[in-house]
This record gives sequence, structure tokens and C-alpha cells, in this order.
Amino acid sequence: MEKFKEVQELKFQYRSMLIYGLVTLLTASGERIFSTEVFQCPCHATWNLSYGLVFLLVPALVLFLLGYLVRENIWRLLTGCCKVGPPMSLGICLQKTRICCHLSWTTALAPLTWVAVALLQGTFFECASSGSIYIAQYLCSKLYVSGTYDYGNCTDQLPLVPCQKAKVDEVQAILKQLKTLSQVSGWILIALVSISLLISTCLGRCQSPVSFQQRNFWKIYLKQEQKFFNCEATKCASELAKRNAKSFFETLSENENTLTKEGEHKPSSEEVYIPSTEDWKQISSLYTYNTKAHYYSVLHQYANKRGKPHDSRTSQRKTLYPALDFVDENFLSPTDSTL
Repeated sequence: MEKFKEVQELKFQYRSMLIYGLVTLLTASGERIFSTEVFQCPCHATWNLSYGLVFLLVPALVLFLLGYLVRENIWRLLTGCCKVGPPMSLGICLQKTRICCHLSWTTALAPLTWVAVALLQGTFFECASSGSIYIAQYLCSKLYVSGTYDYGNCTDQLPLVPCQKAKVDEVQAILKQLKTLSQVSGWILIALVSISLLISTCLGRCQSPVSFQQRNFWKIYLKQEQKFFNCEATKCASELAKRNAKSFFETLSENENTLTKEGEHKPSSEEVYIPSTEDWKQISSLYTYNTKAHYYSVLHQYANKRGKPHDSRTSQRKTLYPALDFVDENFLSPTDSTL
């Protein structure tokens, strides 16, 4: 039991790394299956470029859109945004734009992994580049300048290279150049993403308003808060469901005793308190750090400000810090379910 608890603690501590690692592994495996089992280059001058680019970029686009769909922060930002109401201020618009840009960057992990692995494999790029007019002009002009082969025949034979059907060995040897170009491009993409990730992480941590130990305490608090929130929500929902089911199955005589002259039910002593729509809206907003009134979550802020007058000066001091994005991360527990 103790070992199980230790595993759970490690899972909570390194869950972001585990999720990113799992996404990367699944994406790389999917690309491998596509390139070996599904992909068949047509080896035709008209179709090579479009066919190769479709397999290289469309799955990446699908992964990017799926990443948006499964991110809790996206739905926090979009839910109710089209509701008719007063126009948003410029500051709120800029804040939401910044949040969208940051979420787009974190969502791009799986698409970039797909493109990088595909470039290292080289299959998609070889097919696409063999149908490109510009790459054909570049590669065939080198053969023509060296006097190895006629330029016109080279451009005609180049689309057949991925299928190993080129009739001239010099043209077929271009396949190695295409694979080399693809793999170099893949490693350059990996290096750029790694450097960008390192720089963004370092900048985010450098701008963090809290210390390292307080950040660790913050994560522990959020874990416990989510645990107790789920417990209380389950209890409230169970009591409400039990009361409604019990009311439905009451006998007719019991119902008649509880009816008023207007035909409505009398107030029951077992009434269950349900937060209002405005209350749910307040705890569903994205977290912003307040330098004057420090709260660890939107629920913490709601509990401390409930029943107090709104201070516009305090709300203007709220700031969004990328290093505190873990506050809004919502990983459903085993008892939760999604609709």
C-alpha cells in the first residue's frame, strides 16, 4: 500500500512529463505505422507533391485540433464567450490572446513530433520533394552542369525515384540526397523546438512571482483542493439526486399533504443548496495572480471574497504568469467522468 502511494505521488509530481512522453511515443508509433503500412507514393509528377504533403502535414493538423479539444483551459476560455453582454475591455482581450498563444504553443507538441519523426523517416518528404518543380530544377541542374545526364530526362525520371523505378542510376542516386535533406530538416526542427522550449521555460520560471518551495506547496494545495472539491460535489449531487428520486416515488397521499393551495410543493427541510450560475462562473474562470491579495486558486479567491464588495482596484492588479499555468491544469480523477 505504501509503495502504491509512492507511485501515486511520483505520478502527480511528474505527470506533465509522463503525459508529454506518452503523447510523443504514441505520435511516433502512429507515424511509423502510417509510413510503412498506409503510405504508397504514386510516383507521378502530378500527385507526388500533394500526396506527400498531405501525409506530412494533415495528420499534424488533426493532432493540433485534437489537442485543442482535450485541453481543459481551452474550454474554460471558450465556454460562454459568445453570450451577449457588455463588451470586453482591451486588457481582457489582450490577456485572452496571450492565453490562446501560450495554449497553442503547448498544444503543438504532438504535431511537431509527427513532423519531426516523419522528416527523420524521410518517406513522406522523398515523395513530396520528387514532385516539386523547384527541387527538381535544383537537383537536375547539378547533373546537367556536371554533364552526367540530360536535364529534361532527369526531371521526367525524378518522380519515379521513390518507387525505385528510375531507369538511370545517376537519377536514382538522387534518392539519397532527398533522404539526407529530409533528415537534416528533421534534426533542425527538433533543435529549434528544444531551444524554444528551454528558453520559454527559463523565462517563465525567471518571471515567477513565487519561490521554488512555495510553488511546490502550491501544487500540494491544488491536489488537496481538487480532492475535497470532488468529494463535496459528489456528496451534493448525491443528496440532490436522492431527494428528487425520493420525491418522485412518494405515494399520492404524501404528495397531497405537501401541496399548497396554489398547487406547489411546500419548502422541504431537506433542501440541498446548489451554487448559482454566477457562482459556478466565478470558479470556472482562468486563474490570474494578484500581487496584493494572494490566492492559490479561483476557488480560494471565491471563498475569501464571498459576500464582500467588489474592489476594482484590486482586480486591475491581476497578472497572468506562464510559470503558474499549473493552477488551471485539470486532470480528472478516477471518480470523475466526462460527458
